[in-house]
Amino acid sequence: MESAVVSRLMWRLMPFLFLLYIVAYLDRINVGFGVLQMREQFGLSDRVIGRASGIFFIGYFLFQLPSNLVLEKVGVRRWISLLMVAWGVVSCLMILIRGPVSFYAMRFLLGAAEAGFFPGIILYMKRWFPASARATAVAWFMTANPLAGVVGSPISGSLLNLHGGGLAGWQWMFLIEGLPAILLGGAVFLTLSDHPHDAKWLVGEERTWLLETLERERLNEPPVAAGDFWKVLVSGRIWLLSMIYFAVSTTMYGLTLWLPSVIRSISGLSYFWTGIVAVLPFLLTVLVMVAVGARSDRSGERRWHIAIPAFIAAAGLVVAGYGTSTAIVVAGIGVGMAFAEGMCGPFWALVTASMGGLSAAAGIAVINSLANLGGYFGPDIIGFFRTIGGGFRGGLLSIAAVLVISGSVALLIRTKSTTTPS
Repeated sequence: MESAVVSRLMWRLMPFLFLLYIVAYLDRINVGFGVLQMREQFGLSDRVIGRASGIFFIGYFLFQLPSNLVLEKVGVRRWISLLMVAWGVVSCLMILIRGPVSFYAMRFLLGAAEAGFFPGIILYMKRWFPASARATAVAWFMTANPLAGVVGSPISGSLLNLHGGGLAGWQWMFLIEGLPAILLGGAVFLTLSDHPHDAKWLVGEERTWLLETLERERLNEPPVAAGDFWKVLVSGRIWLLSMIYFAVSTTMYGLTLWLPSVIRSISGLSYFWTGIVAVLPFLLTVLVMVAVGARSDRSGERRWHIAIPAFIAAAGLVVAGYGTSTAIVVAGIGVGMAFAEGMCGPFWALVTASMGGLSAAAGIAVINSLANLGGYFGPDIIGFFRTIGGGFRGGLLSIAAVLVISGSVALLIRTKSTTTPS
């Protein structure tokens, strides 16, 4: 029964959620291609580019907890729908950028608009998937990150060659890639059900089993009263978990937002072929994320499935930092991206297994908002070292150090298995 229900949930929910996250992730990382032209048009320095790429996460940080708490009150369908329309509009309006100040402002607004999406969907999956299948579900969902790169990199590279109507290639790219979020925002409102008991497509014994299993897991969660809300915010465990995920965000965005520039600077390829080569690290990331998440669920173990990928990712970035050929650098960055994102499935399964009710809504938002400040640190630290040294090595080694710290902290977290090892 468990296998049948999880399979139904995966096929019914995940393709649509997956598509939403592809669109969200593409809208936040396509700036990596946009700056290939914007740099020359506006005379942007590497430090400005790194800071503007990362400032998305300042808005993301400031608005994430309020956004997730509003979602708890009004429901996933209404709130996610509104957020998608809002960030789609902001993404389209990126065509109005005229220099560093407007670049910073639009990236900040995009981060504020997207702030509630990811933690809201993680909370949504907690309400639908039993604990024993959650790491796999999260891993599949988060493969949208690399697949956004697989799909979006060639498209973004090609769109840079589109000129006309008074718009440069980078403006057409932002405009065209912002429209799907607006359209899908309406589809969310018409498609999603907020809770399993609202789903008409879930019937009979499968419906009964799922509702009973989720209710049993909810009753076994540690109770958190409304008066204990602030305890979540100052919890030592929350801060340790945030430190772990900080490394994921640092790596994920530090590498993806600079990847087109890295490839173009060391290879001299055209915009289109830069996009094609950029696909390779994302493909590897898809395979590693799914494999690590599935293995973690089979064993019921979380900490080592977070720590070991962190150490492997760090090693990959060290190799990339000292690499002298395009193949070695791209391979090292691919390993860094793949295993850093491979931490995600086991990590979110570990987080959600010990939180319920208000603590889940607040805890997930706090962890994600604090940790995603790494999305500012990663691009900015690479931009900083590019400015003072002209290369990528210092930034890559800095991110590798963060990953080593993250893996070490993961081994300090106390947890217990959520499934019986097979």
